[in-house]
Amino acid sequence: MLDGEQRAAVIGRLDRRGRLLWSLPKGHIEAGETAEQTAVREVAEETGIHSRVLRPLGSIDYWFVADDRRVHKTVHHFLLEALGGELSDEDVEVTEVAWVPLGELDERLAYADERRLVRRAAELLAGRCREGAETA
Repeated sequence: MLDGEQRAAVIGRLDRRGRLLWSLPKGHIEAGETAEQTAVREVAEETGIHSRVLRPLGSIDYWFVADDRRVHKTVHHFLLEALGGELSDEDVEVTEVAWVPLGELDERLAYADERRLVRRAAELLAGRCREGAETA
């Protein structure tokens, strides 16, 4: 998710070893919700920021272990624009939240697949800026 300064709101969660791992906000699609609606809702719940979807970025499939069983998860990511709200870590699943400049996300994010999506977002935004300059 981006604000006017091309920063992303990211969340930090503690792993089993107590390390703080930074990632993009995400969550489960609820009954009757689209993936886009889920993205907007989850970002608001996990970061306190209200947003709107600009475009899809891609999906990430992964496996994890919970309660001694393997779980498969697919996460649909979108490029979002911040509309308002205040950064907040009130969600019980979130340890910290932060606005991070796009150029620093490659170093901050814990997961390679998310770093790849952020690079894609930066490319899309650079193209959008070029398009705006060409039409001005």
